[in-house]
Amino acid sequence: MGTQYHIRVPFTVENKIHNKIISQQQLQREIDALLVSINQEMSTYLVNSSISLFNQSQTTDWFPVSTRFLEVVKTAQRISHSSQGAFDITVMPLVNLWGFGRSKKHSFPSQQQIDSALDKTGYQFLQIQSSPPAIRKQKMHLSIDLSAIAKGYAVDAVALLLQKHQFQHFLIEIGGEIRAQGQNKQHQPWRIAIEKPTTLYRSVQQGLKLNNSAIATSGDYRNYYEKDGKRYSHTINPKTGKPITHKLASVTVLNKSSMIADAQATAIMVLGVEKGKLYAQQENLQVYMIFRDKGKFSVWHNLPINSLLK
Repeated sequence: MGTQYHIRVPFTVENKIHNKIISQQQLQREIDALLVSINQEMSTYLVNSSISLFNQSQTTDWFPVSTRFLEVVKTAQRISHSSQGAFDITVMPLVNLWGFGRSKKHSFPSQQQIDSALDKTGYQFLQIQSSPPAIRKQKMHLSIDLSAIAKGYAVDAVALLLQKHQFQHFLIEIGGEIRAQGQNKQHQPWRIAIEKPTTLYRSVQQGLKLNNSAIATSGDYRNYYEKDGKRYSHTINPKTGKPITHKLASVTVLNKSSMIADAQATAIMVLGVEKGKLYAQQENLQVYMIFRDKGKFSVWHNLPINSLLK
């Protein structure tokens, strides 16, 4: 997925399972094998991954996928529907058009180019089938990008692996998506920082205590470029085909599932402050928003007070 991962398992590097001992090295091998297999299915960085082969196909026939691939796409489609298209895994042509894809060449497309790319998108043109698991394009040039949900899925998958091995305390982070269970080595809740959305330096906006929950943040302050004093964010509005321009700088979502938090953070980032608040309330989401307000940052959140560090 073009990123790094970090996992912390405190107290011990060994765990008894079925009268056997799993070493740290064996656990590392299992985690690596799991992430490699997910990567082989969902990474657009690999030309022979399942997702790349689907994107390269020039057909509207059913394309067989794994059960877990289908689970990710199903979740994405459900969030696309509930957010009225704010989240859309088919926006890759627009991401590439604006220079935020693999080429990383900044681009300022014409409206005609944007309209042409929009014609190749639309989550409603992607069909799913449960038995046997498969997906299908209704537009031949449709393509999908799971980068706003697959890392979250991978975090959940590693958590399930650790739980299978009866680990009760761990912290998992993949590309910024985080899930925590139990306590850290000081026997305290895991402590996570929400970053202040500044570009010139890095600092903490708010500390959180995490226990048996996941967290994901989406923002416009790391991956962007500027032209004539205007900021162009990597987050594309699937309806307009253009980078978002509203005042919301960062949104963090807490959820039991890292996959859902990952996707919902992107959806709210597209919606903006007011629509994002309404959507969070509609979906019963716990969110922490940071938005630009008359030259400074303001905050709105509905997180439990006991989850906030003072």
